[in-house]
Amino acid sequence: MTSVTILHEAEIELWQAVEFYENRCSGLGLDFEKEIKAAIELISQSPDQWPIHKNGTRRYLVHRFPYFVIYVLNKDHVWIIAFAHCRRRPECWSRRSKRTEPRRGRPHKGVN
Repeated sequence: MTSVTILHEAEIELWQAVEFYENRCSGLGLDFEKEIKAAIELISQSPDQWPIHKNGTRRYLVHRFPYFVIYVLNKDHVWIIAFAHCRRRPECWSRRSKRTEPRRGRPHKGVN
């Protein structure tokens, strides 16, 4: 398994999305969180499975929800740079892909 770090900004996006879905319907936010955990697990097991985009990022489409887990694979380490809604403009997170060793990221084995 490859080590995974989630950028601070991405973690904020994740918990905002969890809260949004939970406010929409009780339990839906928890379902979203479970899907994110499963996505992180799959990415950590086989990070090079998803194609590289022009900006050097890779995208995993989350099951059941219109979200991408956007990450960079750098030296056998996965940096999750965004949990982005599919309709969100990449300008919101694309600058993050330039940071291969983020200052505010934290090592992460999965969503707690």
